[in-house]
Amino acid sequence: MAIPHAQPGQVIEVQPLGARMTQEPTVALFKSADLEVMRLVLTAGKCLPPHSVPGEITIQCIEGAIEVTFDGGSQRLQPGQMLYLARGASHGVQALQDSSALVTVALRKP
Repeated sequence: MAIPHAQPGQVIEVQPLGARMTQEPTVALFKSADLEVMRLVLTAGKCLPPHSVPGEITIQCIEGAIEVTFDGGSQRLQPGQMLYLARGASHGVQALQDSSALVTVALRKP
C-alpha cells in the first residue's frame, strides 16, 4: 500500500526517529511539480548506490552519521549538517551509523 504524501499546509514530522529508526522505511514525504522531499533511513553499513537526478539536491542529516560521495569528493554529515549538490551530480550515501536524513530534490521542468 502506498504511503500518502503530505498535502499543502499539512505539518510533517521530521524529528529524529531514535529507537524506531531500524523499523522505519525510507519514505517520500511529498512530491509536487517542482519539489520532492524524502526521509532517507539507512542502518549502519547500508548504502544508497551512486545515481543522479536531474535537479539540485540537499541532504540534511537528522540523526546518526552518513558519508555522501559525489563527483569530485565526499563529505561526512553529522546531525544538523546539510550538503548541497548541483543538478545531475552523481552521488551515493553510506550510513556510518544507523541514520536518517532529509533529502530534497528540485525537479526540473521538461
